[in-house]
Amino acid sequence: MGSVGAIVALLVVLFMVLGVYLTVKAVRAAKRGVDRTILEARRTVEDTTLRAKSFAQVGTAAELAQLRLSLRTSMRATQDVLQAGAADDASLKETLQLFDRLSVHGHELDDELRRLERDPDKAALAERLPGLRERTEQITKAADSLRWSARDRARRFADDDLDSLSTQIDMEAGALRHWTTEPSPAQTPAAWPEPATDDAERTTRQAITPPTARPTYPWEKKTKPESTT
Repeated sequence: MGSVGAIVALLVVLFMVLGVYLTVKAVRAAKRGVDRTILEARRTVEDTTLRAKSFAQVGTAAELAQLRLSLRTSMRATQDVLQAGAADDASLKETLQLFDRLSVHGHELDDELRRLERDPDKAALAERLPGLRERTEQITKAADSLRWSARDRARRFADDDLDSLSTQIDMEAGALRHWTTEPSPAQTPAAWPEPATDDAERTTRQAITPPTARPTYPWEKKTKPESTT
């Protein structure tokens, strides 16, 4: 009995540990979901603010907001395409690593542009704008190149699969219409001709095998004899 009790106690402990593990895992997953939602909401608010600044303000402040918005939009679009494609295409994992290295430069530039938005020295800011514009264009051009290359690769695979599928469907359709490939009646051998018989022989056959009378059934009414009067 003691060994049975020990086994039961061990099972109870194992179930408790498993329950705690599953609970912690669920809490962490929920926390990641909440953090992701908060991050997306924060990005949306910041992008909306930048878009408003680019239209409402003028001069260097408007151009800084436009540079940040262009940088963030390009980097986020490329990240979404590469992450979605890497799940099905292992070759994109190396491309995603290159994008991660590019993201380091993108984050540095975005942070610098954010700090410059609060800089009161507009004259010095105007002198630095050409260099900032060039860096932004270089990063966004690289990100756009990765994104469109990944899209072209995915579309090429889809086109190849569609061509292969169309060929298979054509073959299957031809197999279903197999009767259209059978030889025509003119190509098939003619049936053996029935031996000719003359009218006398045909009449003799009819005489030898006279027609039989139609059988009567018990449910039929008997016919009344015709009156001779």
